[in-house]
Amino acid sequence: MAETIIIRVQSPEGMKKIPSSKRETAAAFLKKVAKEFGFNSNRFSLYLNRNKTGEVLSQNKSLGLLKIKHGDMLFLFPSSSPASSSSSSSAEVMDTAAPHSSSSPSASSSSSSSSLLPRPQLALPIPPEDDIDQFLTKQDGKIYRSRDAQLCRHGSLGKCVHCVPLEPFDEDYLNHLDPPVKHMSFHAYLRKLTGGADKGKFAALENISCKIKSGCEGHPPWPEGICTKCQPSAITLNRQKYRHVDNIMFENHTIADRFLDFWRKTGSQRMGYLYGRYTEHKDIPLGIRAEVAAIYEPPQTATANSLELLEDPKAAAVDEIAAKLGLRKVGWIFSDLLSEDTRIGTVRFTRNQDSHFLSAEECITAGFFQNQHSNPCKLSRDGHFGSKFVTVVATGGPDNQVHFEGYQVSNQCMALVRDECLLPCKDAPELGYAKESSPEQYVPDVFFKDKDKFGNDVTFLARPLPVEYLIIDITTTFPKDPQFTFSSAQRFPIENREILGETQDFHSLSTYLSQCAAASFLDVVSDFHLLLFLVTNEVMPLRDSIGLLLDAVKTCDEDLADTWKKSEQWATIEQLCGTVGGQPSSSSSSVAFASLGGPSSSAPPSSSSMWSCAHCTFMNQPGTEHCEMCRLPRT
Repeated sequence: MAETIIIRVQSPEGMKKIPSSKRETAAAFLKKVAKEFGFNSNRFSLYLNRNKTGEVLSQNKSLGLLKIKHGDMLFLFPSSSPASSSSSSSAEVMDTAAPHSSSSPSASSSSSSSSLLPRPQLALPIPPEDDIDQFLTKQDGKIYRSRDAQLCRHGSLGKCVHCVPLEPFDEDYLNHLDPPVKHMSFHAYLRKLTGGADKGKFAALENISCKIKSGCEGHPPWPEGICTKCQPSAITLNRQKYRHVDNIMFENHTIADRFLDFWRKTGSQRMGYLYGRYTEHKDIPLGIRAEVAAIYEPPQTATANSLELLEDPKAAAVDEIAAKLGLRKVGWIFSDLLSEDTRIGTVRFTRNQDSHFLSAEECITAGFFQNQHSNPCKLSRDGHFGSKFVTVVATGGPDNQVHFEGYQVSNQCMALVRDECLLPCKDAPELGYAKESSPEQYVPDVFFKDKDKFGNDVTFLARPLPVEYLIIDITTTFPKDPQFTFSSAQRFPIENREILGETQDFHSLSTYLSQCAAASFLDVVSDFHLLLFLVTNEVMPLRDSIGLLLDAVKTCDEDLADTWKKSEQWATIEQLCGTVGGQPSSSSSSVAFASLGGPSSSAPPSSSSMWSCAHCTFMNQPGTEHCEMCRLPRT
């Protein structure tokens, strides 16, 4: 077997290491280069020297004859000239792998009729960063201090070590805040990376990978073979020094109270998605705050000790509505409450430093959600790094009252979860377990450092693993002055709470509208759960015609709301509610009133066969006078 050599190829988008051998032909090597950099055509040139001399052409000469050795650096330059079409066999090779040069015969003037091919992408396009990241990138971020009257010995225009501005990542400053800040903000961490004389020219954020690198041809695939080139590096767990979100704030207590109502009434736990926005957190240099405006509760089954999420057919519609309202999914919340005394409403304190703050299973779930909502970042080759998705636990506190605790898991935990390397321990919620390698999957060694009984720092294999190495705590607060993205004073029923007898249908909508008779139309419809019902109900979904109303709620524009109120869609909604609520038009008032139990000269006859609802076309059983699906009367 030929000895494997590594050739480095430098391009404007970065450097890649390509395995090869001295006996490999230049044509075969160029195919590898094209595949590695994502080229679909001969739109690049490869040179031995940076000054574009010594071009490597597609030929049958071996790399050894071309004097290309192990560790050599070749230089790739994309070509902007169009590629020509040719029927010769050499042109066929060039189409797939060969570099293109303006001096080659295939680029002659006779190729003017060939189509212009787009310039190949050397890397995946980087998604745009979030608005809050773009805003913080432009901020100065320094911590300005006033002149100290006792220590400063200079004039008012001078600066010394006692009053010079501090960098946002200054650990002494963060430790002396009240309360102390254990984790610097993510943008402060970026300033630390990009500071110095080189201004971060070589700074790059690398995502951890626990998988075997593909494309290694020097040995059989795993489990028959593995080498240092394709083997993922071992991971030593460290407590992360930065966090992507520095504070979680619920806009008002009503949001949290309505979420807790489910546990209060059933004793079962509950889970929901947090919808809100990311804003600047001014208490921490370059900090980010996740503001929660609403909680959406997906379909789920729950007991006092467990939760199971079900498939949600409305998930895409919820995200779409939230986006049009200027909101996004910023995290998830779940309850872990055990009643201490039902008479006075106290709860038991179960999560503490002596037990655990997040169980291993909850860390894995948090890592799964964070991987689904990765954070766009231009300093990463992958276009993303970490996540701003947060976890909130509603649990008992030291005072036996309900507390809301916020967390994230580290980027190392995200990588272990993404590559399926982490398992929970059955009998110890505070411990995780790094999987062992199997014929189906190679798992790198995972270590963590701790002190032994003699106080010495010792490295342990993460089997088992204390999950405290994976957790980042985040302060969770409520503002002194409540804020309201949704201003409705009444409460429309929350979705997926049929077990409580709370349903979202036109009966509940009719009741809700009757309670809001004195409010303005904008205040009536300014309810997140009501807007979800208007879009996702099966009788008359308004997904394609509610854009103007969502804009009105987003901008608090009463004129826009009143304009939409005059639409045919809302008139139909009112008519349906009037029929259900006993206030239909005069021509059908007697029949509708009778259907709700009022006196009537002639009641609609019952049928002995199944009947189709005139509103939603659902086929109902004989002998029923209201539709089982939409609950509207038969007549």
